[in-house]
Amino acid sequence: MYKLENTKKHKTTLLGLVFTMLTASSLAFAKNDVAVDGGKIYPVKDGKYTLYHVNTQKFKEFGFGREATKDEINAWNVDVMPDGTGLPKYDTKSGKPILDEDGNPKVAQGSVEWGEEIYDDKCASCHGEFGAGGKGYPTLAGGSKESLKLQRLNPAHMNPNPQGPFRTIGSYWPYASTLFWYVQDSMPYTNPKSLSNSETYALVAYLLSVNGIKIDGKELDYEFVLNKDNFTKIKMPNEDGFYPKVDTPNNPKKGVENMKKFFIDAKAYGIGKRCMSDCIKQDVSSLIMKVKNDLSQDANQPLSTKRDLPKTKQNSSSIGKTIYESKCAVCHNNDAIGAPMLGDKQAWAEVMKKGIEAVYKNALTGINAMPAKGGHMDVSDENIKKTVDYMIDSSK
Repeated sequence: MYKLENTKKHKTTLLGLVFTMLTASSLAFAKNDVAVDGGKIYPVKDGKYTLYHVNTQKFKEFGFGREATKDEINAWNVDVMPDGTGLPKYDTKSGKPILDEDGNPKVAQGSVEWGEEIYDDKCASCHGEFGAGGKGYPTLAGGSKESLKLQRLNPAHMNPNPQGPFRTIGSYWPYASTLFWYVQDSMPYTNPKSLSNSETYALVAYLLSVNGIKIDGKELDYEFVLNKDNFTKIKMPNEDGFYPKVDTPNNPKKGVENMKKFFIDAKAYGIGKRCMSDCIKQDVSSLIMKVKNDLSQDANQPLSTKRDLPKTKQNSSSIGKTIYESKCAVCHNNDAIGAPMLGDKQAWAEVMKKGIEAVYKNALTGINAMPAKGGHMDVSDENIKKTVDYMIDSSK
């Protein structure tokens, strides 16, 4: 959930780094001898850090390339902080604001209604309607803050709850800024970084609405428009559910010190004592997590030297292959999605029972969870058919 950066750079550049496991003796380390993760920091001696050599040469500047322009920096500087720092005020392209018809910067904003349209077009095929979850992809809506208390693997409880915590945007994520940043940087999965600032605001507004998040005590109806000005008024239910406190905007170093203090203290995540035998006295059968499917047959198959895996035919369309690898493999190369896998002879033989024209039609207009053309409306009908031909030829 958080990206932690040490605010103090080491004076030397390490070619290697040794991490040490924290034990009860860590409590005796001096403050300056402890890294952010609680591991011990050793002194550099004779040009070496423990067993690893260190570059001890002094340098003032590297002098490679040129300084990045302001627009180049703006194009990449898209991280968003919990206090709203980094939220875009305007729609931009290549780091510059996009101008409207009157020549003014176009304000970035999006409504819940528009966000739903974008979600249905670009997101629902993976995450399900209203964020209810899709096969192989996480559920985005639902759950509750109370469910986070349901921890399954805690030996301290005699009867741990069989249900685990239900983590979604509304029940788990502490800051809406993380949602904006993640969506803009990584979604949609098949074409990340393709959303405009306004589209991202709209999507975030919609996802907040289906999670029941309110702003200033008001529910987010279809007409609600999200932008930089009202974004900072969002307060997520689980904002105070994480520790140690690392979001310390007035003093970033305080967040680092909080992390150090937490990891130094073994009592924060254990009692600091090792148990070598007879550690749990009660019946532990209820603590065992079991896989529902029997994996013994797959895990214990005899060694085989057969080389009869299906081979891709040389005459398969190069266009179809290119489109498949760039746009279709995300679903047809993931068994958890449910789409017929490339190379699965049985699955594609079943698909081909409909006839090639029916298969073409399903690819062009959509079927089940797959939208028309797999969501890539920029691909021509002819090239979609070539992609289908490639997948069929590669699965014979």
